[in-house]
Amino acid sequence: MPVPITVRRIAVVAAAAVGMAVTGLGVTGCVAPAAGDTPAGVTVYTTENPHGFHGSYLDQPYRKPDVTLTDTSGRPFSLATGMRKPITLVVFVYTNCPDVCPTVLADLASALRRSEPAVRSQTEVLVITTDPERDTPTILRAYLDRFDPSFVGLTGPLPDIKQAADTLGVPLEAGQTLPSGGYEVGHGAQVIAFGPDGNAHLVWLPGTPVGDIRHDLGALAELG
Repeated sequence: MPVPITVRRIAVVAAAAVGMAVTGLGVTGCVAPAAGDTPAGVTVYTTENPHGFHGSYLDQPYRKPDVTLTDTSGRPFSLATGMRKPITLVVFVYTNCPDVCPTVLADLASALRRSEPAVRSQTEVLVITTDPERDTPTILRAYLDRFDPSFVGLTGPLPDIKQAADTLGVPLEAGQTLPSGGYEVGHGAQVIAFGPDGNAHLVWLPGTPVGDIRHDLGALAELG
C-alpha cells in the first residue's frame, strides 16, 4: 500500500508500461496519459490515498462527460446519466489495435472474474471505440464478446467520442497510415473508474496487475 503523503505530488509520465511512439506529428498506437492531457491543465496524481487504492488516485476527479453515444444494440447511451451502477469503468479502444487494447480488456475481464459476485454485480464496463468508421456495432459487439459479453460497447460520431475522451483526459488523434493501407488510431488506453459518488477518482494505466484492479474494485464497492 502506498505511504500517504500530504505535500509531494507526481505528474503522470507517458510511455509507462506500454509500447508507443511519440513523434513531432503526435502519437501512434495506444498510449498512457501524459502530463497536461486534461482540458484544465496538467493531470496530477498523488500518493495521498485515503482508501488504499493500488491504481493512480486523482486529486481532482473527472466528471461524467455530457455526451450521448450509441450502444451496439442501437440504443442511445448518455454518459452523463446512463452510468447507473455504483462502479463504472470507462476505456477507449479500437478493434484493430494490435496489442495494448486487447491486453487491457483481457485484464479487466480477468479482474472481474476473480472478484466477488457482489462486486461484479455493482460494476459495469463501458468500452468506447476510437475508430467508429471501421468499428461497426456488429464488429464491436463480436470483439467485446471475446472478453466479456457484459461489456457495453459504445460508438458514435468521432467528434462526440473525442469530446468524451477530452473530458476524461484521454488523448485521441488520428494515427499514421500503415503500409498495408490501413491506419492506426492514437489514443490513451488508461481505464477511468467512476465510484459510488459519481466521480472518477481512480485511473489504472496499461500494465496494472490484475490483482491490483481486483483489489481496487473491492475497495470501490465498499465505498457504496
